[in-house]
Amino acid sequence: MISVLLAGAILVTATGCSTASDASANAAEPLAGLPTGAPDQDTTLRIAGRTTQLQLEAAGAAIDPLAFTVGEWVNAQGGPDVIQAFRADALDIASNAIIPPIQAHEIGFDAKIVAVLERPEPSYVFATAPGTDISAAADFRGKKIAFSQGQSQGDTVLRTLQTAGISYDDVELVPLPSTQFLTALQGGQVDVAPLSEPAVTKYIDQFAQDGAVAIPSKEPDLLSILWVPTKVLADEDNVRAVRDYIRVWAQGQVWAWENPDDWKQFYYVDTEGVTAEDADRIWATANKPSFPRSWDRAEEWAQSSLDLLVDGGFITGEFQAGVLFDRRFEGDAVSAVPAEYIKE
Repeated sequence: MISVLLAGAILVTATGCSTASDASANAAEPLAGLPTGAPDQDTTLRIAGRTTQLQLEAAGAAIDPLAFTVGEWVNAQGGPDVIQAFRADALDIASNAIIPPIQAHEIGFDAKIVAVLERPEPSYVFATAPGTDISAAADFRGKKIAFSQGQSQGDTVLRTLQTAGISYDDVELVPLPSTQFLTALQGGQVDVAPLSEPAVTKYIDQFAQDGAVAIPSKEPDLLSILWVPTKVLADEDNVRAVRDYIRVWAQGQVWAWENPDDWKQFYYVDTEGVTAEDADRIWATANKPSFPRSWDRAEEWAQSSLDLLVDGGFITGEFQAGVLFDRRFEGDAVSAVPAEYIKE
């Protein structure tokens, strides 16, 4: 059973982490102790975290159950949908990449990042529309690219263009939510779109015979984060519940990595409907979970994403990325996993 180390993430204060005090020097707010112990038994959070939900189901007793009630597993995955649910007071905590918190702050919504996972290997693949002549990122010049500035796919597009030395004026960025990327490719609305697995495998299986190809991205989507509306953190029992969810979120990642055959069958084959062979190929590109003890690098990466959006004129960016992080929670994820999954 994956147990919470050192008596559990919900029992460890941020000041108890060996590097949290030093690492918080650049935090937006002074480091302060967080409430410890289990939340009140009536505490309820609404969560957007489909992967964690499935990992809990697949792992069973291997992960200690949550110490609070999940009021609803909210079906909101993309950044725009999560922000909308936050603003409608229909969601309390969500898993996303770094772009949604930037977008939320830009429009004046107050939320904080409470957990960080690093993924150094690229997460996306650029799929091309049938009949296009694209074989590398250098061929994107003059093409129509699916672009969602409020999602991590948009960040990957901007970083790819930057690396390839292609200006925004040399491409047509077609604004679309990522849920419409597949339809746009199939209909020729765009020439190329960043897709994640297993969607890219399903697409190529269907359209490779028509000339569609998959071009692996060379740009990592480095950060996977948990974030919470600031008003949720005003309640101490909510904070205790958030800390407990961080524990389960982190341990779910570790369980999947350590039980790849079970996870591939449960998620990719049984849930997503890909073949066992494709599941093996997809898993070969997966990132080993890596939880940073210090969030300094995460702040730097967030700032670079913010700067790309500002340079493209997509946001004003009149703030520093450090304000997005509540570094009082900096030690919770690392306290929940074995040392081999902690990045020093």
